[in-house]
Amino acid sequence: MTTLDDLRGEASEVAARGGRLAGRLWNRFFARLPRPHVARPRFVRPRLGTPGQLLLFIAFSVVLGAIAHMVSILAMPALAERNAYARLSELMDSNVLTLLPDPTPLEQTLPMTDPAFISAICLYDLSGAPLKVRVPATADYTSVSFYTSEALAFYALSDQAAGRVIELDLMTSKQKAALPEDEEITAADRLVIESPSREGIVAVRAFVRERGMRELVRRQLEAATCTPSN
Repeated sequence: MTTLDDLRGEASEVAARGGRLAGRLWNRFFARLPRPHVARPRFVRPRLGTPGQLLLFIAFSVVLGAIAHMVSILAMPALAERNAYARLSELMDSNVLTLLPDPTPLEQTLPMTDPAFISAICLYDLSGAPLKVRVPATADYTSVSFYTSEALAFYALSDQAAGRVIELDLMTSKQKAALPEDEEITAADRLVIESPSREGIVAVRAFVRERGMRELVRRQLEAATCTPSN
């Protein structure tokens, strides 16, 4: 006699067989369907170009870097909050030549000052009148350099070119244009320097060959003048 448990077991076995059969049919159905094509990424080797193109690229990079370096150096004085002119204006008046104290390892008026030289500074202001600069030459070497208020050099002269006395007139382009036309201006009797800015710095430097001559050279530079023209 077939019991209820036997019927349940036979039903479970039939259901399991049907499930396995349905699974095989389902797999065969999907196996016949077309599979989508998936493109795999491929590594593409970069092309370096010819040697000439490579050298051209290197040369362009070097030139671009040099230009950026030069622009940054030229812009530093203009971007500085306290440049040399601003610091010196707190220590001296305009249109007066001032001898700087000898530098020491602990104190220097200007950075990187050579102790073998005696230096003098004149902060010029050409708003009222041109400036007359007169510096006597010392025993060894004397130079006069001109800078704008942004510390950009625009002229320099030494005693080797000027002679026993360095004497010149400093003025703006408008002041130079306003000079009388009949006034004779030659390099032999009057040297005119045109300043690109209304304010700037005149730096005088005298070389000291021996330590015992330092006071003598300092007294010679005390006779230098930096005064407005009448």
